[in-house]
Amino acid sequence: MSSKVLVPAVSLILVVGVALGVVAVVNHSGGSSSSEEKSSAHVKAVAAVCTGATDPKFCQDSLGKAKSDDPKEYVKTVVQSALDNVIKVFNMSDRLSVEHGKSDNGIKMALDDCKDLLQSATHELEASIQMVHEKDLNAIIKENSAELKNWLGAVIAYQQSCMEGFDTDGEKKVQDQLNSGGQLDDVGKITGLALDVVTGVSQLLSSLNLNLNLKPGSRRLLDIDSQGMPTWLSAADRKLLSDLDAAGSPNAVVAKDGSGQFNTIQAALDSYPKNHQGRFVIYVKEGVYDEYITVGKKQTNIFMYGDGMTKTIITGKKSYASGWKTMRTATFSVVGEGFLCKGIAFENTAGAKGHQAVALRVQSDRSAFFECAMHGYQDTLYAHAHRQYYRDCEISGTIDFIFGYSTTLIQNSKIIVRKPESNQQNIVVADGTVEKNMPTGIVLQNCQIVADPELAADKTIRSYLARPWKDYSRAIFMESNIGDFIQPEGWLTWNGDLYLQTCFFAEYANTGPGANTAQRAKWGKGVLSSDDAARYTAGRWLQASTWLPATGVPFTAGFTKA
Repeated sequence: MSSKVLVPAVSLILVVGVALGVVAVVNHSGGSSSSEEKSSAHVKAVAAVCTGATDPKFCQDSLGKAKSDDPKEYVKTVVQSALDNVIKVFNMSDRLSVEHGKSDNGIKMALDDCKDLLQSATHELEASIQMVHEKDLNAIIKENSAELKNWLGAVIAYQQSCMEGFDTDGEKKVQDQLNSGGQLDDVGKITGLALDVVTGVSQLLSSLNLNLNLKPGSRRLLDIDSQGMPTWLSAADRKLLSDLDAAGSPNAVVAKDGSGQFNTIQAALDSYPKNHQGRFVIYVKEGVYDEYITVGKKQTNIFMYGDGMTKTIITGKKSYASGWKTMRTATFSVVGEGFLCKGIAFENTAGAKGHQAVALRVQSDRSAFFECAMHGYQDTLYAHAHRQYYRDCEISGTIDFIFGYSTTLIQNSKIIVRKPESNQQNIVVADGTVEKNMPTGIVLQNCQIVADPELAADKTIRSYLARPWKDYSRAIFMESNIGDFIQPEGWLTWNGDLYLQTCFFAEYANTGPGANTAQRAKWGKGVLSSDDAARYTAGRWLQASTWLPATGVPFTAGFTKA
């Protein structure tokens, strides 16, 4: 075992330069370096941090403005710059809403969605800045980098979704105004740089084998007891999440037949108390609920359960073809953190002719769905942002029917590919990872990927596992059974050779007639080793041990098969 260097917190300034041997340590006992040495250290430290950046020159130019040798200052500089740009774009979108909102409904929807998304981006960046201000480099890099990357990745998700709302020629002119007056493009670029910097500092310190004399973690989620539950979780919450029947009365009961407190799910959500603490439980009895629902940002830690995915059904039929923006087609949207769901089906019945028609959109961090169904055609499950887990679920659709910018793991679930229009083809996953160091992608583990009977009977329809929607699209299929209807090449191009060199599509230990990789498209990344595949298991991909045990949802932290 190699020796480790102990670096006290007071000497973290210039730590990168010290480790590279380019400057002398300035410690708490006194001493200093010349201005020339400090300048040289700064240049070399910046160069080292930016080595793996998407655009090293842009990274070095941006960090040069930090005028500091402290890696923590590099993180603060780029995160603050991202927030400044988000505020500019929000203000511009507000002005454009006044100018265009009444004259064009498509522009109004796109701008309103942008404002909502940019407000969410502001929230993520403010949380990031608070973390960087309050914690030392030890805590930021060693204890909280996953959290920080999660927030920054969500900001890019919101920026991309904002841009995608402007999809006609007239709307794109307004998008150009957002870019020229508000730097919408720069929000993604600078937030991507922030991810590059956090990743660069982490990798540099790791490669130098530095022990930064860590302080104990302060996040309560990290304290897990012998039952796999966080020690801070109340006894009542533990009982609720482990045994619904023994948990007592829910906070709200919804029933179509009048036997509950509320007749609609919206009414139950409206009863959520202001500044509520702890878990808020909504029981939705058997029935078909024709409602469009959004669980708001302040409605956190909701647990909604039904009588089963074939009995409690939330349905809608909005679609792009009927005049709605993709985000607004969702039958059910979740924004508030910590949303849990069991035994409910979400559907969009617009059909293949509806084009984009979302059944469920999830923006909620640390959200989990257990024994739920998401049924639709194109764009069924919009795994929009943050960390999401799906277990024992049923997901059906046609084109890109599992898509988004999130860190998602779908485990032990049934993926049903349906018959599209005659001029269409099927794609299971379209991931939106657009920056190299976004901690995002879609993983399917121990799933059954099958064709519904109508598709199985039609041999003319071509079906694929994934296609590269964005620059660094990431999709991993592991320990799953793949039906013979999947094309041998597995992956479909998006537009010629666009993103083929940077996307990451890979497989591990799959079975079934569609799992043969001999004829897979050569631009895919092939079959992973067990060590590489382990990166995409729940324990590492979702930081599962820090939050999933508290949900009561069963999960496998590592591989599901021996």
